[in-house]
Amino acid sequence: MERICDKSSGGSHPVSGQGEEIKLVRSNVEKQIQRAAGSRSGGPFESQAIQSDDRQQRAFTGHLNTYYNEVISCIRDAESILIFGPGESKGELKKHLEREGLGGRIVGVETVDEMTEGQIAAKARQHFLSLK
Repeated sequence: MERICDKSSGGSHPVSGQGEEIKLVRSNVEKQIQRAAGSRSGGPFESQAIQSDDRQQRAFTGHLNTYYNEVISCIRDAESILIFGPGESKGELKKHLEREGLGGRIVGVETVDEMTEGQIAAKARQHFLSLK
């Protein structure tokens, strides 16, 4: 079975002769670390004035690692892995796959705009059918 994974939708998308399956894996991670409770806004340039909080950063990194591990558990048995989507998470997922010994199964990493589930499935179908 071949699968693609696209973090933007949080899905694992197997493609095979028997059809397709889409499994949603949500990260539940805030994109930006929020300010501590009780802090007041400092005006239009507050993002430059907010000091980073190591505890929040470690928690954020821990949540992302848990998310990537969950995605990997969904695609671990895939013969081929195509990673695509907007943003930088594609590279992080690729690094995690390589650390898990799955890097040799990656057939591509592509930057694309956000897509619907139908577009994701069509892209996966097109890619993997072109390999046969």
